[in-house]
Order: sequence, then structure tokens, then C-alpha cells
Amino acid sequence: MFQESLCPRPLPFSLARRYYLGMGQMVHGVDPANNEALAELERKTGPNNFYRVMAYKSDVLAAFPKLYGSIMGPGSLDRRLKEMVYLAVSTVNECKYCTAGHLKGARKAGLSEREIEDIESVTNQHFAPREQTALQYAREMTRACADEFGTREHLREHFSDEQLVELTLVVSLANFTNRFNNGLNVQVEHDAVLSTPVAR
Repeated sequence: MFQESLCPRPLPFSLARRYYLGMGQMVHGVDPANNEALAELERKTGPNNFYRVMAYKSDVLAAFPKLYGSIMGPGSLDRRLKEMVYLAVSTVNECKYCTAGHLKGARKAGLSEREIEDIESVTNQHFAPREQTALQYAREMTRACADEFGTREHLREHFSDEQLVELTLVVSLANFTNRFNNGLNVQVEHDAVLSTPVAR
């Protein structure tokens, strides 16, 4: 039997948005009912605080999905490596929003829980040298935006010019979204089905 004192208090839900916004988010975002481009994106993604906040700059919102897809979509690097790198960068930056999204992406790309733990703890024990080098490069470019330990030289052993450009684009994209989300304290969405009215 549950003790009443142990039950958490209800989260502050919005009837219009039907998911938890979070009390610390600096900008609650544009209502998709008032923005057709945003509504169209959310028909594909579901409620998305990142897009709702970005929607204040409609031209950027229109361009971003294409940029994201061109970098994270099919290319010279496989999806597994891209998700590993995105997750590594997001962990360094302590971006809860991007980490949550790319944990899902990492699992979908085939990473095991042990491998995910290795990325988050920076141990890299269960990765091939090529993957370890990519992770090291991603962390260095995130922490110092510099080649701290001669990693660029090792990159040449594993990646072509095209792959190096693509790898650096993934690192750059992750840092962009991390800083956007951390700067505005964008909250992770929590799906909610409301059976009774809740005050706004």
C-alpha cells in the first residue's frame, strides 16, 4: 500500500499543450495552433519544445530540419557513429534535452546500454579504435575547440576527408543545439494523457 506522503505531487500540465513544460524554461514557445509550419513539424515529431522555442525565428525553424537531416541523415558515416558522437557532445555539455533525445537515437542505432554507459562515463572501453578516436575528437572540440592530444593525426588513420567533414559537422550541430537548449533551459517533453481538467 502506498503512503500518501510518498506520492509525488502532480506536475503542472498545460491543457493546450498536453505535456509538461517545466517551471524553469525561459521561453515557453509558440503555440502550434498559431503556426502552421510548427504544427506540420509536430505532426511528425510530436510535441517538441525545441521547435516551439525556435519558432520565434520562423526562418530558422524552416531551415533547421533540412540542415539537421542533411547532417544526421545518410552519408559517409553510419548512423551509429553519429549518434555516439552527438551523445558524447551532449554529455560533455550536460544538455538534458539533447541527451534525452539522443539516448533514444543511440538505442535505435544499435548501441547497447553498456556502450551508452561508456560514452556517458568517458571510459570508451567497449569501442573500436576508430570509434574511440571519433569520441575523443568530439569531446576535445566541445571542451576546448582545439586538438588537445594530437587527435587530428589519429583521425587520419580512420577517416577520409569527406568523413572528417561530416564528423565535424555532427560535433558542430550537437554543440549548436546543446547551447540553444541550455541557454534557454528548454525542457524535455513528457507525454501526458489528461483524463480530468487541470488548472493552468
